Amino acid sequence: MKRNLLFIFLILSTFSYGQGRKFLKDKIREWGECKNVAMTLTGGDIALKGKNGWAASGVPKSLTNKLSSLNENNELIDDIVLTENGRWLILWGNNGISSYGTPTSLDSKLTEWNDNGEMIYSITFNDNGDWVVISKTKFSASSSKIIDWISEGEQKYGELWAASITNTGLVVVYERGYKFLGDVPSSLKNKLDETKLNVFRLKFLSDGAYFIADFAGNYAYYF
Repeated sequence: MKRNLLFIFLILSTFSYGQGRKFLKDKIREWGECKNVAMTLTGGDIALKGKNGWAASGVPKSLTNKLSSLNENNELIDDIVLTENGRWLILWGNNGISSYGTPTSLDSKLTEWNDNGEMIYSITFNDNGDWVVISKTKFSASSSKIIDWISEGEQKYGELWAASITNTGLVVVYERGYKFLGDVPSSLKNKLDETKLNVFRLKFLSDGAYFIADFAGNYAYYF
């Protein structure tokens, strides 16, 4: 019976995609929970729940195949990056990383940190080669300008927790505040100004869509 239930769960997790962002909204309402998301303007969307549950719409088949494999092997699925051009990355298990089309410099940094035992908290990149990666003890980025900009925020807002980047904007989450660069919608800024959540995860798009969540799994979204 246990094996049959797992098979049913895998079927639901693997094939519940194809209806766009309305589907994600409906799926999150159905679940009553959501751990994390990956969203794009044109290249599909994904929602995560629990240890390794997921639902997706319009994303690359290679990505859903990997998600299905991780689910089947009962691996933790922690975070997903998905770009407009179909590049993707999954952060899973204990610093496990599976990816397609990530910037070469980011790949090198992730390999270096994995070799040194760094616990990675947040990874984000776009189709322009820009990226930010954050571990328990340090962070790095694709350019010295981004590194300097993020470092300035640490002095004002404390420990760096997460970052989310699109092709046109960047939001960085600190222990006591946020920094914004480029095209960041007012809907997200207003939400962050009013929310009572101690935000640890954040994803956004230039069209105003966003998802935020805290350590405990409490969340808010607009899409």
